[in-house]
Amino acid sequence: MAVEIARERKKLRAQLAIAGGGPSGVVAALAAARNGATVILCQDRSVLGGNASSEIRMHIVGSSHRGKELETEARESGILEEITLENAVRNQQRCANMLDLILYEKCRAEPNLTLLLNTTVVGVRMDGDRIVSAYASRESTEDWFELEAELFADCTGDGRLGFEAGAAFTTGREAAGEYGESAAQANRDAYRLGSSIMFTTRDMGRPIPFVAPPWIRKFSEEDLKLRGHDTWEYGYWWVEFGGMLDTIKDNETIRDELLAIMLGVWDHIKNSGNHPESANWAFDWFGFLPGKRESRRFIGQHVLTQNDLEQAVDFSDVIAYGGWPMDTHPPQGIDAREEEPCSQPNTPYMYGIPLRSLVSRNVANLLFAGRNMSATHVAFSSTRVMATCASMGEGLGTFAAVALLSGKTAQEAWREPAIVREAQQQLLRQGAYLPGQWLADRNLAAEATVTASSEQPAGPASNVADGHTRTVSGPKGVRPDLAAPGSHRWMSDPADPAPWLELAWDRPIELRRITLVLDTGLHRVLTMSQSASAQPLMVWGAQPETLKKFRLLAHTAAGEIEIADVRDNYTRQLTFETQLSGVTRLRLSVTETNGLDHARVMEVRCQ
Repeated sequence: MAVEIARERKKLRAQLAIAGGGPSGVVAALAAARNGATVILCQDRSVLGGNASSEIRMHIVGSSHRGKELETEARESGILEEITLENAVRNQQRCANMLDLILYEKCRAEPNLTLLLNTTVVGVRMDGDRIVSAYASRESTEDWFELEAELFADCTGDGRLGFEAGAAFTTGREAAGEYGESAAQANRDAYRLGSSIMFTTRDMGRPIPFVAPPWIRKFSEEDLKLRGHDTWEYGYWWVEFGGMLDTIKDNETIRDELLAIMLGVWDHIKNSGNHPESANWAFDWFGFLPGKRESRRFIGQHVLTQNDLEQAVDFSDVIAYGGWPMDTHPPQGIDAREEEPCSQPNTPYMYGIPLRSLVSRNVANLLFAGRNMSATHVAFSSTRVMATCASMGEGLGTFAAVALLSGKTAQEAWREPAIVREAQQQLLRQGAYLPGQWLADRNLAAEATVTASSEQPAGPASNVADGHTRTVSGPKGVRPDLAAPGSHRWMSDPADPAPWLELAWDRPIELRRITLVLDTGLHRVLTMSQSASAQPLMVWGAQPETLKKFRLLAHTAAGEIEIADVRDNYTRQLTFETQLSGVTRLRLSVTETNGLDHARVMEVRCQ
């Protein structure tokens, strides 16, 4: 006779509970925790990172492909840039598990953040239109949790938390007439983007046979004529299937078919005779967890559309940005052998994403970020990529912390211009970028006379106090009326052996905080990728434009005071707390960059 044992619920309490530990959830949790909110981050896998984790190994992409040096710096900054730069320096061997570790360390380092791995949200307790608590199960320890919070955020991709709460959502592809989208289908259907399984291979230096299982799919060169497969170190995103099915309910079936497809493609490469140069290559790894592109999309206070992206609408509540092409795929995936595997028309500009697209229409205290945000299928095809999702996550987490501090509910807070404005300003303070928004804090550097040991015509010293931290006025950058031309940085002369930058005030000032924003090559692609073709686009390690060694010196009536002596720096934004009175000059003396032949500084903020 079976005996049922009721598991005691462990109650955990925080101000914000986040379900989903992919890039959007991790960055949202870090942003909220760093801004003073107590946070629970609940992830159903043993590692963080979602599609970027070692379980799936898709590279994080977003706007950076649009970049052009000193003209369009599109790479996402803020918390994602912090993670990206650390991974580039600590993980020069490009080990997939090292990125897992860095994300884990970041979360574990925050005292306000409780991390629950291997823990799945399975239900909610509601009070009218509010979530009171979320129920979560951790089978590895046979624990059952009740997570109580004031605000909840669904960053699961599939939208499990919001689904349990009854949040309004949609699936599939809208009809063109629903939102006036020229790229949409004539009629609404249930189809979506499929899922993929990646693999990696390596050259073993001698012939390595591949014995295929009998259940694989068979492919000819004709079957793959529109799907390039002349290099094989990093698999193929076009190993895609499941868009004609339910990517949630049919996920196990999709996984099985993807394994048959992926192994069949490799069998073709190894055994068809069409690719004899593959003889020495063998599998190093392949996934068993499908990388999912599309499932549920929530209905928020605003549904982002193709027209919003193409017009780069200047939303007053902009909280993130994107710039990936509108990247739609045939729902048949690899079986659409006569169709190109994707259509990728570029958006004209980097575009803003409004806060109201991250706020549930019908659940009062539910936010969401990531691929389940409120967008049409066409708009989602651009916003779904992970760097854009992380940008949303930072916006969500920062807004949540500001809203919680205000004492307002989510539904009240997103409608309060002062709260939204403070969230936007805090995002800018912590290094994120928002199209058309500039930091309004008083900057004592702007009240100083700025000089330097040398400067280039395109990079005068005065640029460090012009209020801009990147150049986005170039090709495919920000809408012209939302951008300011210029390099927005000081650049010393390459012939200057000991460059320095100095701020001088007419009368002594009190100095409490100094923030330096450095150049980390935001025009350049930088992502964790095993693709050989991606490597020439990147610098793996510290970015050459970034200052490596420098000193920060304050001059007072009492003499010269060293504020900082920085060595081995690779980060973009550094803040130095100090308590100095009577400061008349502040000097930055540069000893070494990480490779560039001259010094660069984007911004100096003094408060």
